[in-house]
Amino acid sequence: MNEMEFVPFIIIVGFVLPLWIVLHYITKWKANKSISAEDESYLGDLRVNAEKLERRLDAMERILDSEVQDWRQKLNDPI
Repeated sequence: MNEMEFVPFIIIVGFVLPLWIVLHYITKWKANKSISAEDESYLGDLRVNAEKLERRLDAMERILDSEVQDWRQKLNDPI
């Protein structure tokens, strides 16, 4: 590669390519800044499932509290 080919290569690789990559991803981030309807629906489903799991856990804790009074202490004791 002679000098006349090397200089444009350095300019492209050193300046143009990184600048293009940064500007490309900035426009991508701006386009995806808001949450999509699909993501919002998915988050709603996750919230509903989390509430169901919390109710189940509360029920299990109530059952354990009534049947095994010191289960919380046993859980925290080292083996």
